[in-house]
Amino acid sequence: MNLSRIDLNLLVYFDVLLRERSVTKAANHLGITQPAMSNGLKRLRDLFSDPLLVRTSEGMSATARALELQPLVRSALVQIDRAVQPKDDFDPAHSKRVFRIMASDYAESTLIPGLLKRVRKRAPDLILDVLTPSDVTFLDVEQGRVDMAINRFDKIPQSFHQRVLWSDSFSCLLSVHNPLVFDFTLENYLQARHIWVSKTGFGVGVGVNPKDVQKLGWVDEALAKLDQKRRISVFTRHYQVAMLLSSQPDLIATLPSRAAELMRHNPDVVIKPPPFPIPNFDLNMAWSPLLQNNPDHRWLRNQISKVVDANEPEIRERD
Repeated sequence: MNLSRIDLNLLVYFDVLLRERSVTKAANHLGITQPAMSNGLKRLRDLFSDPLLVRTSEGMSATARALELQPLVRSALVQIDRAVQPKDDFDPAHSKRVFRIMASDYAESTLIPGLLKRVRKRAPDLILDVLTPSDVTFLDVEQGRVDMAINRFDKIPQSFHQRVLWSDSFSCLLSVHNPLVFDFTLENYLQARHIWVSKTGFGVGVGVNPKDVQKLGWVDEALAKLDQKRRISVFTRHYQVAMLLSSQPDLIATLPSRAAELMRHNPDVVIKPPPFPIPNFDLNMAWSPLLQNNPDHRWLRNQISKVVDANEPEIRERD
């Protein structure tokens, strides 16, 4: 095969087609017409002497040859992207770039304010577009449409770069008028009414089944190990709502400690350690390998690291 006769755009077409598994979606993503995308697929089939994508009852499915080629083509595109990146450093003082960051409600409350304060001093015209997990898919991050995702992840694509920003414990918020303030035992904790808050994954959320302890999260799983269960009266997906509701005299919110600390100056609530052990968790930042060597993206990651360094001197990064 004569490499000089290969149109490198075909590799881009192949990469998008294998991700979207749809000629129409791939064409929309690349901003070309559907006939042009269909022609690109025909040329790819001729190039690799394989149908690559075939119609099945479940839509377009990749052939074994296509699946074999996918990581090789992805690696080649990453290397090409690295080669053509400009050598000039990012100039934050004059940049009007929009950074799109998917952040959980917890990360948005605890990290974004400090990041915004730091960024505005160094890049006054730069824009942060903060998205919720429900707005974003892993594909959006992988293809660079979203610059990074900051959240707690159970699973994440192996191709992603990621960094542990910090590890957090749990604390309880309750009203100063709650009678349990002076007798905060496990027995009394279990008899009280509680506010549940969580929404850590990608995609649109669904209603919670209070009986499904395995899907209620760390607090309820920790209690289940003690053969105990708390009485949940309110389910919310927003930490700010949980913090506000904790000022009611008969409710307790068990939250990550960094979120609870945002209420330390509120005279209506007190912060208590949980009366039982709850494992710590990590907050992670993840981004696409396509953006790993991008100068402006490196700059933003460094700003996030500086914000975290103020309270957490050790940051672990793994590729």
